[in-house]
Parts: sequence; C-alpha cells; structure tokens
Amino acid sequence: MEMHFASVWETISDHIPDEPALICDDNVKTWKEYEERAAKLANFLNEKSVSNNSKVGLYLHNSNEYLEAQFATFKVEGVPINVNYRYVEEELIYLLDNSDSEVVFFQNSYAERIKKIADQLPNIKAYIQVGGKELLDLENCYMYEEIISQNPSLKRKTRSEDNIYMLYTGGTTGMPKGVMYKQGAFMSSLLKTAFAMGFDVPESHLDISKTVTELSSKGTLSKTIVACPLMHGTGMWLGALVPFFSGGSCVTIPQLGFDPDLLLQKVQDQKINNIVIVGDAFARPILESLNKAKNEGTPYDLSSLRSMISSGVMWSAEVKEGLLEHADITLIDAMGSSEGGMGSAVSNRENPVKTAKFSINPGVIVVTDEGEEVEPGSDQMGKIGTSGLVPEGYYKDQKKSDETFKEYKGVRYSFPGDYATVDADGTIKLLGRGSNCINTAGEKVYPEEVEEALKKHSQIIDSLVVGVEDKKFGQKVVAVVSSDESNLNADELVNFARSHLSGYKLPKEVIFVDEVKRAPNGKANYKWAKETADKYMQSL
Repeated sequence: MEMHFASVWETISDHIPDEPALICDDNVKTWKEYEERAAKLANFLNEKSVSNNSKVGLYLHNSNEYLEAQFATFKVEGVPINVNYRYVEEELIYLLDNSDSEVVFFQNSYAERIKKIADQLPNIKAYIQVGGKELLDLENCYMYEEIISQNPSLKRKTRSEDNIYMLYTGGTTGMPKGVMYKQGAFMSSLLKTAFAMGFDVPESHLDISKTVTELSSKGTLSKTIVACPLMHGTGMWLGALVPFFSGGSCVTIPQLGFDPDLLLQKVQDQKINNIVIVGDAFARPILESLNKAKNEGTPYDLSSLRSMISSGVMWSAEVKEGLLEHADITLIDAMGSSEGGMGSAVSNRENPVKTAKFSINPGVIVVTDEGEEVEPGSDQMGKIGTSGLVPEGYYKDQKKSDETFKEYKGVRYSFPGDYATVDADGTIKLLGRGSNCINTAGEKVYPEEVEEALKKHSQIIDSLVVGVEDKKFGQKVVAVVSSDESNLNADELVNFARSHLSGYKLPKEVIFVDEVKRAPNGKANYKWAKETADKYMQSL
C-alpha cells in the first residue's frame, strides 16, 4: 500500500466496509459507500482528463460531498484545491486561476456567482453542482448525483507517493498561497504527529489495516465532529484526515454559522468522541451553552466525549478550565500553520496547562533575527523554524518559497513567520506572527500576547490588537474588544492587564465593539481590526 490518501482509504474500505465513514445530519455513508461514490466521481474526472497533479476546486460547505469529491480527486492523482466559500467574484477568479484548477465542485447556493465568473476562467473543463433541483444554465455544468448514478467505478491503480497535496492559505496578509507537500511525506508526518499527541492512530501507514480491524472488532472506532470549516487546514487535517487514519468517521454540520447548542446536541445524540475547533471563537460559545444548560437543569450528556482539539489561534486558559468543569476530557492546543507543526499543549483536569506555553516538537528551533539559536531562559525572541515535514514550496511563488523554506546549519526548515521565546524548561511561549508585530518606541509588541492578557478579564469576550501610526512612538498599541458588561471601561481593562504585561505592551486605546470579527475558521481578521482602529483614531 502506497503512502497516498486514496490508496490508504481504499484499503480501509476493504477491511471495514460497513462501518460509518461520513455523517452529515441523517446522511450516513459507510466506508464502502464512501469509496464507491468517490470511484464513480473519479471516473468522470478521468474522462475529463483530470490526472496526475491536475487541480480540482472544492467550493463547498462542510458535507459528505466535500470529502467524496476530495477522495475522487486523490483517486486520479489530482490535487484538491480548498476554496473559501466566503470569497467574492474577484477573489474566486484569482484563486481558481492561480491554482490552475480544471474542474470545480460548487455548492448550488453559489450558482449565480459561478455563472458571473465562468467566462473569465477559460481553463475550467467542468463545473459540478452539489445540491439544488435545477442545474445551473452553463456549458459543461453537471449535477453531482447524476454523475454518480451514471458512471461506473474507476479501476484502482498504483499511485506515486510524490503526488502533490496542496492547501491554500490566506495567512493574515497578502493573497492566498498554495502550500505544496508530497503526499508520502505529508502522510508520514501527520501520522507521527497524531500518534505522539495521543490520537488512536497507528504510528505507520503499514499498520492501518490491523488497527482499523481491531478497533472495529472492539466497537471503538471514533467519531469526530468538525465545528470549523473543512476548507481550512485545522478542519481538514484534524477533523477528517487524522480520524480516517484509524477508520473513524468524520461528522459534519452543513449549516453555515456556528451554533454551539446544535453542536452539543449532536455530541450527545450521536455519541461523538472528539470535537475539532479553532480557539476561543468556538470554545467560548460552547462553554456559555454548557453553563446555561447546566444552570437550567438540563446539562448536555458529554459522557462519550474524549477530547477537544484546537489549532490555528490561541485558546485562553480560563475557557479551558471552564470546559474541564463540564467534562473530564483532554484538551489539545496544537500550535502550527499550513507551513508546518511546531508544538502542542495538552490539558486535562489533573494538568491544566496555560495557553501560550507549548511543548516544542522534535526538530523545531527558535532563531533570532541575527541568526543565532535562542537560549532557553534567555528571554530572547526568535522566529520559529520547523524541520521534518517541510513543504516543497508555495505554488508558483519561488521568491516567497525561498524566504520561508530554507536551510539553517545544513538542515531545511520552514520559517512561517511566528515568533516565540523559550523558557528554561524548554517550552516555548508563542508571541505571534511577525507580519503583525507592532513597533512602538523601538520595542516589539506581538498582538497575540496582548490579546491573551486582555481575554483573561472575566468580562472580555474577545479581542484583537493592532498597531496604529503615531507621530511620537511610530506605532501605538490599540485593542478592539467585545465585552459582556456595558459598565467596563478602558482604564479598568488596561489596569487589569498591567499585572500580565510590561507597560510598553499595554493598549494606549481600547475600542469596544459589539462583536470582534473573525474568519469562519476562527482566525483573526486583522484587516477589519486595523480599519476599525484607524477609523476610531481619526474620529478623536
């Protein structure tokens, strides 16, 4: 069996054909059905000459169809392209053109948007509509279910472990970039990382058949629900790929917008084992729903739940502690980016780990801007570099690839731009992305560190921190916050933060808003925060 997603999933479907693989509301697909439906879609793609490293856009909501379309693309050795469903016309054209997509699967709710941009994408061979009763009136447009009903299954084949897997990442600034991996290396690293973090997966792909068979016979195959979008790395990697390694099922919620009560109801009703989220944007509403249900005397049954996993943004200690009061589970705070994994913090009732402190992964270094490794306990700041799984580069961006993926002392590392300090015990404290660093009076301030301090206040729901131009200091620190207490004022909040931050890191201005805007995956919308801060400062 090759280290290729399609080959591994085919093998799993042979060993546990009748076990559930995909669950979306009441729509359950077994591993056999998952494989067969993907094989029929793959036959269609093959007839459209989609083959080795051809790109296929997935402009879809969380659903069984998203994962089937991805599997089908892998079967023909194509490259699935994750498309942000929040994109408007100009952004869609850029992404589909930049990725060289040849086929696009799209949600029927975006039919009119597809129709508006189709004439600007001459290289698209086929549009495949998911859902809806009427097919979009567009040449080379096909209905998803009709393709499955009308096509035979594509025969299986041997695949190359060097086949590219790619994830488009927007980061916090700039246009989206395709981060490229070789499938074999990516799968090996993801397996090892998941195994080391305590997931119920085999350490090697060679043991997958044995593992899934044993788990099935014991009735302990896992169910993982994805609260964040599959179109982002956290949702796909931790919510689908990792559970699939052990024959588990991926549970999705098709409705847009996060509903914590709907999520918790599904955890209770479907006996979910794992929840995948992105930081406080998901965790805090979950905690509020749990508190409300408990206070009303109708607590949710979380007895099946084993873990809650977050990645991508900081997850505050207070929220973690609150969650642990409701369920004796493991909270995994994975630190990383699309360009590489860096470390993790694992919390439970016996060991409530603070948010910004992470156990560093093997092969991870922290290097100062002068090129020296940071000494533990020195309080020096450095840029985090990860070895092991280093992407092949950014798709069609050699300059950015050379800046991010480079050698240090003879070893190739990924330096995505995150800064940290290293404590004497070897753990690291994440400071944030260098591109968001605020330079004030010659000092560097990292927004995430200030945000974390502000969110320690019991009345703060969320916060984003940005730098605004200032004649005296170059930039001043400005916080945009949402609060559940109308009487909280800026002075009180800043004075509270003094016990957690040096004076130069404290916000010079605090802007209270009804809601702090974030992306659908929970990541910070610093562009919005900066515009909000600039507008506020101009009004003074």
